[in-house]
Amino acid sequence: METFYISQDWWQFLLLAIVCYFIGCFNFARLISRKKNRDITQVGSGNPGTMNMTREFGLKIGFITFLCDALKGGLPAVVSYFLYRNSVFAGTSLLVSDFTRYFVGLCVVIGHIFPVTMKFKGGKGIASTLGLFWMCLACENPWWLLFGFGCLCIVVLYIYTAEWGSIGSLLGVSGFSIIQLTIFILRYGKYPVDAYMVALYLIIFTINVLTWVAHHKNLARVFAGEEHRTSIKKLAKKSK
Repeated sequence: METFYISQDWWQFLLLAIVCYFIGCFNFARLISRKKNRDITQVGSGNPGTMNMTREFGLKIGFITFLCDALKGGLPAVVSYFLYRNSVFAGTSLLVSDFTRYFVGLCVVIGHIFPVTMKFKGGKGIASTLGLFWMCLACENPWWLLFGFGCLCIVVLYIYTAEWGSIGSLLGVSGFSIIQLTIFILRYGKYPVDAYMVALYLIIFTINVLTWVAHHKNLARVFAGEEHRTSIKKLAKKSK
């Protein structure tokens, strides 16, 4: 294992943050909707994300949007994992790759929700966050790809039966977070708590907070009984 000294190599984190923020700023929903001669920010809820794309263009386009955003959230994290998996922070037991994959993921999610290219009015980050956690867990073991797919199926099943798209998505994000935090606690619980470890847990918590806050209007409508239902059955018929 190589030792990583943040005092010497801090610029790498700055570079990662800048690059991944601008990756997050790239909005696939707007690109795809423009290919359909429409602007997703001007139709439906106006949100340039998977759910609005699905409602306006059907399940196929919605799935493509989800897949693109999920890869946008997950691939930078996987790249950082392979770049830093053989390094540990100086004076700690924390693998640099465990930290960087969620650090870059956070930067992508921030770029997606607050893109400078769209006057800081982007999507809500669900697809990118789900893709992030799914692919980060797969870094632990390739079998997590299958397990993560099962978790996503549970989220879809919940939305199918309850017709609460926003709630199902947020529960999925929180569920993935709990799984990853449990793995980290089991891995590092026997070691003294250090600043890097605390920062890692805070990053995962912040990713959750960002996605929940981005859905604050949806949550308010849910509690008020005014939230629009997401009927997968109707969307499937619309896609035909």
